[in-house]
Formats: sequence, structure tokens, C-alpha cells
Amino acid sequence: MALLCSAYSHATAQLGPRPFYLVDQMAPSTLKTKLSRCMNRPVFKSDFSIGHRGAPTQFPEHTKESYLAAARMGAGILECDVTFTKDKELVCRHAQCDLHTSTDILLRPELAAKCSQPFTPADMKTGTPASAKCCTSDLTLDEFMQLKGKMDGANPNAQSPQEYVKGTANWRTDLYSASGTLMTHAQSIELFKSLRVKMTPELKAPAVDMPFNGMTQEDYAQKMINEYRSAGVSPRKVFPQSFNIEDVQYWRHQTRFGRQGVYLDGRYRDENFDPNSPQSWQPSMDEIKASGVNIVAPPLWVLLTLDETGKLVPSQYAKAANAANLDIITWTLERSGLISQNGGWYYQGINDAIKNEGDVYTVLDVLAKQVGVKGVFSDWPATTTFYANCMNLY
Repeated sequence: MALLCSAYSHATAQLGPRPFYLVDQMAPSTLKTKLSRCMNRPVFKSDFSIGHRGAPTQFPEHTKESYLAAARMGAGILECDVTFTKDKELVCRHAQCDLHTSTDILLRPELAAKCSQPFTPADMKTGTPASAKCCTSDLTLDEFMQLKGKMDGANPNAQSPQEYVKGTANWRTDLYSASGTLMTHAQSIELFKSLRVKMTPELKAPAVDMPFNGMTQEDYAQKMINEYRSAGVSPRKVFPQSFNIEDVQYWRHQTRFGRQGVYLDGRYRDENFDPNSPQSWQPSMDEIKASGVNIVAPPLWVLLTLDETGKLVPSQYAKAANAANLDIITWTLERSGLISQNGGWYYQGINDAIKNEGDVYTVLDVLAKQVGVKGVFSDWPATTTFYANCMNLY
């Protein structure tokens, strides 16, 4: 199945300067020449460009402002990570227990008092970092909606809640964090409908024991789908995701929304995992396909390796997924810092082939043309939208 959108959904995108800055950074190459020739072309929305939590390089993730920014940058698909409140209402948050780092809850004493673990200052003598644990399941929906989103992060050396919430990574910015409007899952659906984008909700793993107040895991998975049905959204416009393959299989066999279900492959967490050794990632790709899954989504480094000359090429994992007729999407572009400073987690194992910020396009080109990914999650969708338009991936 294709994740590429048809002409009906084209809308002019606003890229800003970053894609062109990245092209300017590239070493001379055929790819740079091609991208340079696209700089003055009109740019349109593309389903190849997926807004990862919106546009969280500059906007608080999973907020209305972040989603609007991603759509304006041409992301054809937007993501709401789905979790639930104390009264079992679905909301957009990356994790059930990240409110202490992604919202202002610790600055609201009446709500901070409800956190699973209160703020504890850093102990400099023992080297114990500051901590807190605040979950959506600690709050009712009404309480949750009182919060304001902020740039995700925390100061481990904090002595007060005010210090703790100031933890924005140095490759991000707080310039757009004055407002951060939180959203329910249902509100995100209505916003995405108005923006004429497709939707990729991720059912987040519960941080509480299930069943939760009578809600089983299957109830939770079904509840998410029900909110699309209630909103009149076609299954063709939804790509439900989960790291739990049983969720994807449930959607495939019990709902009309499972054909485009995305298995977020978390097997990379196994210490023995090697993307070039099939024995280290069982079940096999053929077995995953046979179980009803049609789309796999590993982190981008899992799909890439270096050949004997040091060039980026598809990994054995990528080749096996293609051979099993599985579609592939991947995550996450521009999320772990500067490539010129080693790039971080998302570029592990391929650092020797990428040297500067412009090499994000080298990575993207191999993913698109050699691995054959159908879409790429990005924290700054303009980068991916520009590439997709230049390569006619709509």
C-alpha cells in the first residue's frame, strides 16, 4: 500500500530557511546539485513527510501550536501519541508519565500534589538527580486540560520545580513555548481533519496495571479506533501504531483500521540486536507479515549500514522487510542533535559516513531510494517535505 498522497490533498507548504541551509552545508555531489535546482520550486504537502509529535524542534510537542506548524511545513501525516487520564479519556502525550517534563504541572501546586511522585530536589552530595513523576492517569481530563505544554526536558541539578522545568536541549529553542495548548485525542482528530492531513495515532504502553478501572488493553485499543469512527474518518486516512504487536494484530483482525496498522519495532532494545544479523531479531519478517502486519517502523539507524567502501547502504533488516513485502516507515529525522557533533542516538553505527548537517539529506536519500521507505517521521517536517517535493514523492 502507498503512503503517498494524491493530488486532491496538495496544499502549498511554507518551508522557511532550514532546508536550504542544509543543502548549502552539503559537500558537492549529484544529490546536492539536484536539491539545489529545486530551491525555487513551489512546495506542496506530502505524505512522505510525517510530523513527529508535530514540529517539536521548536514547538512544545503534542500541542495545537506544534501540529499547526508541522502542517504548514507540508507534513501530510500528523501524529498524536495516545494515552489516557484517570477518568479513562484519551489525550495526546508521548508517554503516560511525562507530564513533569513536557508540561507546567510542577508549577501548579494544586495539580502537582496529585503526581505519582512529587518533585525531589537534586542531592549534590550523593549525586542523585532531581526527579518527579506525573502521569496523565493521575489527573482527570478536566485537570489535564488546565496544563500548558512546554519543550520537553528537565534540569537534573534542580533544587526547585522552577529550576527543574528548565531543561530544553541546546539544539532546540524556547522561542515558541509561550503557549502550548494541550489536546485530547478527539480534538486532534478534528484539527487534523480541518488541516486535511492523514493521521497516525500511537497507542502508548500503559504505565499502570491493566485492566485500569475496568479498561482492558483491548478496550483501550478499541477506544482509540472508536474515536475515528465517531468522527467519520475513513480507515484509509489512519495509520494506527503501537510497539505492542498484539495491538496491531487486534486492529488488523477486529477492526477496519488495521490494514494500515504500523508495528513500531522495538526489538532494537535487545542488547543482542544486530540489524545485519537476522537471527537477532525474531520473529522473522515473513512471520510478522503472516500475522497480519503490513507496515514495520524501526528507528532509521536500523535500516542503514556501511558497505566496504564506507558508503551508506540498506541493512539486512531493510532487505528482509522488503523481501517479505512489508512497507517501511522510519523515525526520527533531526531529533538527536547536530550531525557535526556525532549526531546522537539516531545515527549510531553510520557516523563515519555523515560529517555535517547537510548529510541529513544523504541519509534521507538512501532511505527513500535504496531502502524504499514510504514515509519518514521528522521533528522539523520542512526538511522532509522539501526532499519529497524535489523527488516527486507526494
